[in-house]
Amino acid sequence: MGPLAPLIGITTSEVRRTLTVHPSAESDPPQPELALGVAYMRAVERAGGIPVVLTPLTAAGAIDGLLGRLSGLCLSGGPDLDPSNYSAPRHPELGPTEPELDTFELAVARGADALGLPILGICRGLQTLNVARGGTLVQHLPDRTDGSVAHRQTESGRRATHSVRVTPASRLAEVLGSTEVAVNSFHHQAIERLGAGLRAVAWAPDGTVEGIEGEGPGFLLGVQWHAETLIDAAEHASLFAALVAAAAAADPLTGAVAA
Repeated sequence: MGPLAPLIGITTSEVRRTLTVHPSAESDPPQPELALGVAYMRAVERAGGIPVVLTPLTAAGAIDGLLGRLSGLCLSGGPDLDPSNYSAPRHPELGPTEPELDTFELAVARGADALGLPILGICRGLQTLNVARGGTLVQHLPDRTDGSVAHRQTESGRRATHSVRVTPASRLAEVLGSTEVAVNSFHHQAIERLGAGLRAVAWAPDGTVEGIEGEGPGFLLGVQWHAETLIDAAEHASLFAALVAAAAAADPLTGAVAA
């Protein structure tokens, strides 16, 4: 038996309410459902990992047991994070939030971080990483920008709509193979104050933080764009390839992974 491909956990933060679920005549009765874009799973699988969708757990010790079986973690996109997670009042323009899922996702992020698991945050996932490390968020980005960049684009997620500048001497630039990249944009919130041990390494033309990384030696990256829908471009696929490679290198049960 050859080496095992690393298991990469992927969080899901979106809840579809009963009134918005339209089951077929043969399916289960309508009920709230968790949702996650298939593109995340395909991106991890294409990079050589085995994607595992993470459902919220509430039992004591369950998260530790879950993380002990994973080789890496991808924190996915989703709705606004509730500002109670960083002790801030709610902005009048705050979007819908899922506090119970926030609690689970933040616990997973902190647990994986404490274990030194390789972590990649996508869009909300970048924001989750920041809050997990004690940072804060801009709750309504239009308050802080000049309108020159559309951070909620109307075009398909497969289309890049603005550029991002990346710090040359950064892990992110090394992974992307470039100090400038074209990205898509589907976010309402953004980083305000950086969390402990994090540094900003990428920015949109209007100054919005678009990429962060950990200051330590471990693999901890976050990007504000939805790289999972852009993986036909090598620079975006490289984010998932780097996550899977780091997970394989860190887990003694896995072997070298060809991206």
